[in-house]
Amino acid sequence: MELKVQGMTCEGCANAVRRSVARVAPDARVAIDLASGRVTVDGRADEAAVIAAIEKAGYDVAR
Repeated sequence: MELKVQGMTCEGCANAVRRSVARVAPDARVAIDLASGRVTVDGRADEAAVIAAIEKAGYDVAR
């Protein structure tokens, strides 16, 4: 799945998003492009759970 995440400005933000996704989808691979705000999650992950986890970490996910 590919998501547009707003509010990520640095590698620390990217790591926070990676940790959030890992909590709900520990086997998923996460790729983040800070410049575009794109987060790509590969693996068997529930999209709603991933979005909720990222939002709980304090980032907005465009739907």
